[in-house]
Amino acid sequence: MRSISIEERRARLGRRHRLAGTASTGSTGSAGGPVEAADAVIALHATDPATVFLSVAARTGPVGPASVDDVEKALYADRTLVRMLAMRRTMFVVPTATAPVLQASCTRAVAAQQRRRYTQLIEAAGLGDGAWLKDVEESTARALAARGEATGAELAADEPRLRSRVRMAEGKSYGGEQNITTWVLLLLAADGRIVRGRPRGSWTSTQWRWAPVESWLPGGMPEPAVEDARAELVRRWLAAFGPGTVADLRWWTGWAARDVKAALTRVRPAEVDLDGQTGLVLADDVEPTTAPEPWVAFLPALDPTAMGWSERSWYVGAHRSALFDRSGNIGPTVWADGRVVGGWAQRPDGEVTYRLLEDVGSATARTVEEHAERMHAWLGSTRVVPRFRTPLEKELSR
Repeated sequence: MRSISIEERRARLGRRHRLAGTASTGSTGSAGGPVEAADAVIALHATDPATVFLSVAARTGPVGPASVDDVEKALYADRTLVRMLAMRRTMFVVPTATAPVLQASCTRAVAAQQRRRYTQLIEAAGLGDGAWLKDVEESTARALAARGEATGAELAADEPRLRSRVRMAEGKSYGGEQNITTWVLLLLAADGRIVRGRPRGSWTSTQWRWAPVESWLPGGMPEPAVEDARAELVRRWLAAFGPGTVADLRWWTGWAARDVKAALTRVRPAEVDLDGQTGLVLADDVEPTTAPEPWVAFLPALDPTAMGWSERSWYVGAHRSALFDRSGNIGPTVWADGRVVGGWAQRPDGEVTYRLLEDVGSATARTVEEHAERMHAWLGSTRVVPRFRTPLEKELSR
């Protein structure tokens, strides 16, 4: 069994996640655009909309990083990227060509789970049953097809049942009533029938317009077999994130242990030693990876690299308490040569500030300062506040 050291894992991370490059393209350089940036890590975390844009910028720089316009063009004009729920019921932006794999391997199960939950809540509220909910979904889909694109409020004008209200968390301080518009739109999206389009407002907004899926995928969402899609997703994860453990893979996918095992049986990966733990790589991916030239990156909160494994000590080190919130969400981070060396934030006046949490040497420290200046220029007048605040980010942003 070949051993893969922490240093080699960091080298793989830098090269494969397109962080260890200059402006050049290629397997060891930066990504050539938003789609290549997303494909390098399978999917870009999109719970916080700003993460998508900042993650792409980090992988297409530092010279000439993709602009907000570049990412929006890929999302809403070229439609080579699409926003969808996938692993762990989390929002992602993915290459359109990858969407069917995630739909079959992850999102289909999300739809079934959420439909059971919403049906129970609707029945308890006395609104109707599963058939009633399905009828509302079909009526909403027809209304959206007629409009071509619409907000939830516009669709509720066409289908008044979307305004039906359900009381949530009865007796709790955070309880209250909410209408079912969001539920119905989520179900239609999780079924692969509609997609989130351009938001109202700026690129950091979460007020989505909606469109039929055919706007992104002519002919609709393909439906590969679940087993095929799971095997393909595991193969892609090993190519991008390997080596990793079964526990890493199970956490990242959000699947049951039996589903991970079945997919691995089909992929037939090779086992490697990770400092006493058994790791997995693709069978044809066991050759050593050489270290790239020294590199630095400013990654946003919830960046897919930082959230790619459940065991993070090999790249986070002793900095976890400063950089993660209590739910395990990571904040903005400063990276050097495959490890987290600090954190960064944006102050109310727009200044990008950072703190190094370990000695990185004078040359790397100068490069970090240059990256902070570039980030300030890239953000311009936009103010980005992470959805999940972490101790160091909150301290630095004051």
